[in-house]
Amino acid sequence: MNKPNTDYIGLEVADTLAGVFQERVRRTPEDVAFIQYDPDSEQWQKSTWREMAQQVALWQAALKKETLKPGDRVALMLRNCKEWVIFDQAASGLGLVTVPLYTNDRAENIGYILQDAGVRLLLLENDQQWQELQQIRNQLAGLNRILTMEKVDPLGLQPRLMHIDEWLPKETAAELELVDQASESLATIVYTSGTTGRSKGVMLSHRNILWDIESGVKIIDILPTDTFLSFLPLSHTLERTVGYYLAMVAGATTAYSRSIAELGEDLQIIKPTILVSVPRIFERVYAKIQDKLAADSAIKQKLFKLAVETGWQVFENKQGRQTWNANMLLWPLLNKVVAGKIQQKLGGRLRIAVSGGAPLSSDIAKVFIGLGVPILQGYGLTETSPIISANTHENNIPSSVGIPFPGIEIRISDQDELLCRAPNVMLGYWNNRTATDECIDDQGWFHTGDKAKIESDHIFITGRLKEIIVLANGEKVPPADMEMCISMDSLFDQVLIMGEGKPYLSALIHLNTEHEEAARYNPETLTETDEKALLERVNSHLDNFPGYARIVRLALISEAWSVENGFMTPTLKLRRNKIYSEHERDLDQLYKGH
Repeated sequence: MNKPNTDYIGLEVADTLAGVFQERVRRTPEDVAFIQYDPDSEQWQKSTWREMAQQVALWQAALKKETLKPGDRVALMLRNCKEWVIFDQAASGLGLVTVPLYTNDRAENIGYILQDAGVRLLLLENDQQWQELQQIRNQLAGLNRILTMEKVDPLGLQPRLMHIDEWLPKETAAELELVDQASESLATIVYTSGTTGRSKGVMLSHRNILWDIESGVKIIDILPTDTFLSFLPLSHTLERTVGYYLAMVAGATTAYSRSIAELGEDLQIIKPTILVSVPRIFERVYAKIQDKLAADSAIKQKLFKLAVETGWQVFENKQGRQTWNANMLLWPLLNKVVAGKIQQKLGGRLRIAVSGGAPLSSDIAKVFIGLGVPILQGYGLTETSPIISANTHENNIPSSVGIPFPGIEIRISDQDELLCRAPNVMLGYWNNRTATDECIDDQGWFHTGDKAKIESDHIFITGRLKEIIVLANGEKVPPADMEMCISMDSLFDQVLIMGEGKPYLSALIHLNTEHEEAARYNPETLTETDEKALLERVNSHLDNFPGYARIVRLALISEAWSVENGFMTPTLKLRRNKIYSEHERDLDQLYKGH
């Protein structure tokens, strides 16, 4: 049994992000703060809080030469690494406002953000990023300084461009600086990756973020002995708040994964106790399990099913929702023979597996929980710093997004929309009073845009207000929920459902090219027989939806939607309107004659 953490840094001790960092350095200077892989030495390297503080002081000395003043905006476009933290803390201690950028975002959106936020200084990672930004050179005019972590081709005379080694002072800075700033002052502007229209800059204060953390640790304990494995982008507020700031508040260690491709290997090496993820990762692991299972013998398939069912019964019994039965006596053996192998693939030490950012299918959650993987689904938005609710080990209903954090008021509107009111709600949208007023009413209630219900004190998300398809006959269907169910089939890599104002639903689908059956279907010459077979398979996953929620026509697309080709946001949400526009000809064919 783990002892509760009594070493949290609360708001009464430090009420700014830089203040928390300095307090953590003071309390546990020799503890390991961060672990990351060094490709030059091919070794995993550890950094203590004291070593991090020395680097932050050095970066602060360099920033002070840039004639920046508190409140000025500085941006960074780095993969997850300790330098991300060093830059952020150096800026925060000087009262600067950090603007994180996604490394895989489109140049035109980056240009928009830099101009909209009035960014003065930009930190890039490599030459590829610098080269891509050349297509928006005119939008870089407001920058006083551009820094790069790696050597780049300057492409002519670029007095504003400097490599980090040239920029940082050679001598070690004396000590950290911490300007006097209010807890309510602006800490960061995070641009939401809107699926339609321009991104909006969410303004979060120091208090917004730290209050959310302090509220969360009242129901979920994070220990100094915990190790986070960080792989979601730090530009994503969930990763930044939980995998970085929360770890700092609790005195835990954060290790940075090398890449998504190497995540499996990194899990084996780091053996994390806490993993912050999005459903897509669990869905991919689930698909691989199902593919392997399909090739196994009937006996192994039955054993796997028995392990999941028994593990689920044990879980439900611990939650007080199911009485003990004799089948549970099999769990120790099934855990060792079946479930333990899956747990080991995730490092073997997971204490908390957070799933957030989007809904996780309850069927997938049941499989993992049945296999002993402690998934806790939560809910929130960038605008709420970001967490509103979460399940706990003691009170976990996997089909829900948990109970509200202490101090967060929630209610359901007449339109079934989830509203919340609490100190973690953003200051507003940067330079966009109209958008702010549209989502925060005059009583301070933040309108999430998600439909929900509350049962047993748990929040259940039931759909999106704006992502509902209304068919020509007036029937309403939730496309995202249907797409998620279809995508559980490993043959279907990506699915987009449409039918607004139409007599029936249709779908655009990209097949998983690694699936053995994918080669049977040619997107360019899909026959009527092939379409019928695929439709039957697609609709077999929609039994839990009303009878009118069936796909009548479908078309296959050759190229997957991605951030790089502009059809997905950096948080991996489909840009529906852009996809509709691009595939207008396909849509005409799917509704020809109707």
